[in-house]
Amino acid sequence: MRAAARVDRPVAEAIEIRRKRLLFRSWHRGTRELDLLLGPFAERHLSSFSGPELDRYEALLACEDARLFDWVARGEVPPPDLDGEMLRRLRDFRP
Repeated sequence: MRAAARVDRPVAEAIEIRRKRLLFRSWHRGTRELDLLLGPFAERHLSSFSGPELDRYEALLACEDARLFDWVARGEVPPPDLDGEMLRRLRDFRP
């Protein structure tokens, strides 16, 4: 049992570090509009995201600010690989 706990701890710490980095990136996009959309969303939801959900959120954060803003705030159609549940959650989020 103790060996399993030792293995799980580094994994849990790595996920927590990843969440902190994503939170920082959410608040420091380069445009204030996205900061105000993504920062509160990340604060509310990152702690509950699974690994695959973190992957999908991180893929959205890798997008250009203007395009991401258009998809989230203006409802423009994103590329099919990014048009999924995570983007819908962002669109539906109200701080």
